Formats: sequence, C-alpha cells, structure tokens
Amino acid sequence: MPLKTIYPLQATAWVKNWAKNPCPSLTNGLIIDAKPFPQGTAMSHKHAHLLQTIFTDPLSANIHWREIESLLLHLGASVETGHGARFRIILNRVEFYLHHPHNSNTCSKNDIKTLREHLAHAGVTPSAYESK
Repeated sequence: MPLKTIYPLQATAWVKNWAKNPCPSLTNGLIIDAKPFPQGTAMSHKHAHLLQTIFTDPLSANIHWREIESLLLHLGASVETGHGARFRIILNRVEFYLHHPHNSNTCSKNDIKTLREHLAHAGVTPSAYESK
C-alpha cells in the first residue's frame, strides 16, 4: 500500500498501526493518515486564508484540489482514495466523500459548497480557529 506525502512522525505512527493490523478493512488504495491538529497551535496563514475563502460568499471558483487536500491534512483528516476520483475523508469523526476535479485541478463552485457544508458539520469554521 503506497503512502502519499506525509510527515515523518505520521509515517512512524502509520507503520506502528500497520504492524498491529496489516490488512486495513477500508480500501486497498492509497491511504493518507494525518495526526490531529494540535489544540492551541496557530494555523498557518496559507491555511487560514483558504479556510476563510471557502466560507466566504460569493463562492470562489479558483481553489485548487492540492490546496484543499493540504488543508484537510493540516486539520488532521484521514484522506483515502476510493474508486475513480472519489476521496473518502474522515475529519473529527465525520465521514464524507469529495471528488477530485477531472479536467482541471481547480474545484467547481459546487464542490466548494459541498466542502463548506462538510467542514461546518465537522466543526471546522474560520471562527473556530480565529482565536488560536
């Protein structure tokens, strides 16, 4: 099972989990496992700006998939590839699916709207991270 870019501490945690359970029941695809976002730690300017952009009206149509994936990993989400362009994301014990854009790396406004709803349901809003 290949790993996608993760931090060294996360890789050691993944290896330890793999030793305990070598056959994850979820998928045989790519698994990106991230550590939860440490409480009391300030969010980077890049991720804070992206989170603000996602929750701002009118919706932006200039957000790239790689930026969203980076934000989700920074927040501690587990991102797993599914069939085709589907990605299974587990964030704060909330499971949802997102689709990678097919023709470009830029997400549509509908994708951003869906992401906004899922983030809000998982308790991730700009106001939750402004005080940190």
